[in-house]
Amino acid sequence: MGTQVINCGEKLDQVRGEIGQLVVGQTTLIDRLLLALLCDGHVLLEGVPGIAKTLTVNSLAKAIHADFSRIQFTPDLLPSDLTGTLVYDPRNHSFSPEKGPVFANLLLADEVNRSPAKVQSALLEAMQEKQVTLGKETFNLPLPFLVLATQNPIEQEGTYALPEAQVDRFMFKLKIGYPSMDDELQIMQRMATTKAAYEINPVLTLDELMQMREALESTFLDEKIERYIVRLVDCTRHPNHYGMDIDRYLRFGASPRASIYLSLAARGNALMQKRDYTVPQDVKDVAHDVLRHRLAISYRAEAESITSDDLLEQMLSTVPVATS
Repeated sequence: MGTQVINCGEKLDQVRGEIGQLVVGQTTLIDRLLLALLCDGHVLLEGVPGIAKTLTVNSLAKAIHADFSRIQFTPDLLPSDLTGTLVYDPRNHSFSPEKGPVFANLLLADEVNRSPAKVQSALLEAMQEKQVTLGKETFNLPLPFLVLATQNPIEQEGTYALPEAQVDRFMFKLKIGYPSMDDELQIMQRMATTKAAYEINPVLTLDELMQMREALESTFLDEKIERYIVRLVDCTRHPNHYGMDIDRYLRFGASPRASIYLSLAARGNALMQKRDYTVPQDVKDVAHDVLRHRLAISYRAEAESITSDDLLEQMLSTVPVATS
């Protein structure tokens, strides 16, 4: 096993440990954010208010010495509030670019479904193209660039649902619930004070993170596992080919982006566990987070309280890892 892979795993453990000094019980969120940074992806988070989303992303930014921005999406937000605009200078009769909060390494787009389509489109374009055009000039966004967009599942009044085709641009969709009682006890003991909270120290540089991406590229993924990934994604489109009678619960399956992201995430998962090779369990570990928002369930599934996670669980237990 390569020294570079072990060093990457140890560095990521240091980041987890540093954030864990302040943030309690959000190991899944922290791991997926680190995985998204490694794989150059973005994260959509669905969770109730007050579960330390901002604290976690801000702590991660400090731990890797990155720039952090937070935008509270509201119905009156304009695309220029996100990307920036041109400012007129009357002294020399010229326009100069004023960059918006999207120019950061980590961007928290809070309650992204509260803003209309134009603002959502501007964010998704920046995510995809990694650049912003102001006037006639195009500016590259800093690298790495990760968006954590949140949605509040409690209330849907006055919201603008993200189109399914745009949701597909997110690498992961996470569902985060309330902490356990033990975790909440720790949160209360740690945060119910007027003293300053623990200060996060940087333990990883952005250059080191970019080098980790090179290690990710060299993480071995056997063709048999690649074919397993393709079969799993194909099962979301043609479940009857795998002996599954669930067509009535699906409107359409996952796009080719699912195969790409499953491949990347599986290799990243292996790297985070200090391995330079991928095993089928790596695919299974990330499958729900990569696929849950790429399955469009039918009204019949909703009426029977069947979720995309329920269908994915059936697929993971049905699709064979290897074919004879």
